[in-house]
Amino acid sequence: MDRVYDIYKKLEEENVLLSFKGMVTSELLTTILQIMESKMEHLEEKPKIKKKVFNILVECLQNLYHHIDQDDVVHIPTEEKSALLMIAKSPQNYQITTGNYMKSTDVGDLRSKLELVNGMDRAELKAYYKKVLNEGKMSPKGTAGLGMIDIARKSGQPLEFSFMPVNDKTTFFSLAVKIAE
Repeated sequence: MDRVYDIYKKLEEENVLLSFKGMVTSELLTTILQIMESKMEHLEEKPKIKKKVFNILVECLQNLYHHIDQDDVVHIPTEEKSALLMIAKSPQNYQITTGNYMKSTDVGDLRSKLELVNGMDRAELKAYYKKVLNEGKMSPKGTAGLGMIDIARKSGQPLEFSFMPVNDKTTFFSLAVKIAE
């Protein structure tokens, strides 16, 4: 039972407002947004920062929600259908951190996209967003690939990410987004 207190202390030290590990469902998305709305009201955040945090949080949650291919759900171990979400607040910024399993074969494409996005300034990101939007190519998951571009645009910060191989088929992807005023 002492471990519970250690976890609590660690979350306090890191200023974690919300932490979740498990299956991401549409109901969960709504609940998380309601919890964060309540917390930000309590913190008396400025409307501008609230809007930024909410927009980025929605994109991050949608990425987690849309990540698992519906055709593969029955073949993926329960652990690998799980995701991690943490939202922390420091005096300088908010940080949204996500983690989820992905196919190792998809790592190269995602890494390239993230590196491309991180190499762009605000004007280049805006132009790239419009280009991708106008091309209108939808993925098999029904997304246009705008999420990471939008997150980078709205945060104004480089996206921090890592890929940790779990086995030869699966990799754990971590993303951290800082949001300042």
